[in-house]
Amino acid sequence: MILAEKITENRKKNGWSQEDLAYKLGVSRQSVSKWESAQAVPDMKKILQLSELFGVSTDYLIKEEIEAPEPVLAAPVDDGIEESVRKVSMEEASAFLQHNDRSAHRISAGVTLCILSPVIMLLLEVLAMAGALPLSEEQAPELAGAIGVGILLIMVAAAVGIFLWEGMHGKPYEYLETDNIDTEYGVTGMVRERRDAYAETHSRRIVIGVMLCVISAVPMLIAGMTHYSDDSESLQLICLTILLLLCAVGVRLIVLTSCLQGGYDRLLEEGDYTRLNKRISRFDGIYWAIVTALYLAWSFVTRRWEFTWIVWPVAGVLYAAFREILKAVVTAKGR
Repeated sequence: MILAEKITENRKKNGWSQEDLAYKLGVSRQSVSKWESAQAVPDMKKILQLSELFGVSTDYLIKEEIEAPEPVLAAPVDDGIEESVRKVSMEEASAFLQHNDRSAHRISAGVTLCILSPVIMLLLEVLAMAGALPLSEEQAPELAGAIGVGILLIMVAAAVGIFLWEGMHGKPYEYLETDNIDTEYGVTGMVRERRDAYAETHSRRIVIGVMLCVISAVPMLIAGMTHYSDDSESLQLICLTILLLLCAVGVRLIVLTSCLQGGYDRLLEEGDYTRLNKRISRFDGIYWAIVTALYLAWSFVTRRWEFTWIVWPVAGVLYAAFREILKAVVTAKGR
């Protein structure tokens, strides 16, 4: 077992995150991350500190051929999380990453369906206003609205079906989000290698996704400049359709890459999947279910789809505050 694997294994056995170990050693989290991914080697002073923290000899840390002794566990960081460690084999890790790749594409497609669900209804209303439907002036708006709402509900139902399907098929891997894990030899290195290879693509997708979400407001600004023209209502609906299309592509990229990156972080217990974050992530489903309910209720009651989309960026900002409040509460309870 190489030094990188020994540091990772003993850190997890003590229930520490990379941030916890970095604090104890007086180094940055990035330094610990580099040690565990074998990109760098700690100096002798840090190796001595590691041996004291882990309760092992320096020979064990430095020499690959030495079998692991019985470790003397240091007091774990008390964050209110009950310790329950589960081993993850190479086969389990590989199977999960394959599942996560498929799931990421399906979930992002479901989110896209939700965002695009009003588009057909909006386009039918534009056609009805233009008299392009083979119906009377009285029948066209009503029929267009009825068909549009029907298609909207079908698309939302399809998205919900996708979420439920993925939820059921992801149950064998739920322990990665709820339990503390300890990966077998070679797993951490494999996951880090794959995550590093994906890093550039992840950054590119995030940047493009955010840019599309920001640019999506431009069509509505253009529509606002033509407020007093004869075709202003039709133009506003068309611009709203373009806004939803741009948002759908941008959000799909963000959700897709976040799910893929999250798969690596789950196995490494980093990012949103540190042991503290695992505890508070149980409330995420409740939060987003409430946000979705508010969005649909507001949209259907007011029928002002050109405004109700603002729920999502506001919810995203509030989500960060929501997570920080939960972290403070959970940490306070653990003291």
